[in-house]
Amino acid sequence: MLRHDLILSLNPTAFARTCLNFIPDEWQTQVLSSNHKRLLLNCSRQSGKSTTASILALHRAMYYPKSLILLISPSLRQSGELFRKVTDHLNLLKAKPRRTEDNRLSLTLLNGSRIVSLPSSEATIRGFSGASLIIEDEASRVSDELYFAIRPMLATSGGKLILMSTPFGKRGHFYEAWENGGNLWERITIPASVCPRISKEFLTEEKASLGDWWFSQEYGCQFVQTTDQIFDYEVVMRALSSEVKPLFEDCVK
Repeated sequence: MLRHDLILSLNPTAFARTCLNFIPDEWQTQVLSSNHKRLLLNCSRQSGKSTTASILALHRAMYYPKSLILLISPSLRQSGELFRKVTDHLNLLKAKPRRTEDNRLSLTLLNGSRIVSLPSSEATIRGFSGASLIIEDEASRVSDELYFAIRPMLATSGGKLILMSTPFGKRGHFYEAWENGGNLWERITIPASVCPRISKEFLTEEKASLGDWWFSQEYGCQFVQTTDQIFDYEVVMRALSSEVKPLFEDCVK
């Protein structure tokens, strides 16, 4: 029994299969098994990213006492939906961990671990610190200010940061991390074409209804130009140079 519990504590995939009766896709197993501290999930709509992230959140809370897990989204309603997936998984457990706090937006387990869903306001989340896991859902639509505010919460904990989203143009911290984050990030792409729960017939219908621009982002995981962009992103980048002295140097100091 002790050996079985040890396996579950060290292996979120085994926890998902054994305790939640959840059979993960290959990419979900990769995410659940990843030891990387920084993870980027470029996911199609309805691919199962929220389910995967909620399993990780619950596993962390149960097997790592006094963990702080934060759920971030563009709106409190979206954070609440991710939190609801966590509680749905918790309610599936045969041996449910005791909760000392349980409401619509947060819970605390008897072991001291907390899972909290947060609003999308940079000004109201700065009181948290020492996070073990931060999950940012729909990251391409979360403001850069909010993202910059949550990163210091990992400074002393050595915690894990997961950004997951469909693309939304070539802009913002999600795109910058994907394109320019280097080896700091593990990147996983999950287009709709590899999701066994999304049929080819549905994708054909969606492409005809949405058009190439929306379909490429929502289902193809492609970073495309924004509709209101006058100049191509690559053209702008090629026009920038660190070798050219600023015309008004005092203004950039």
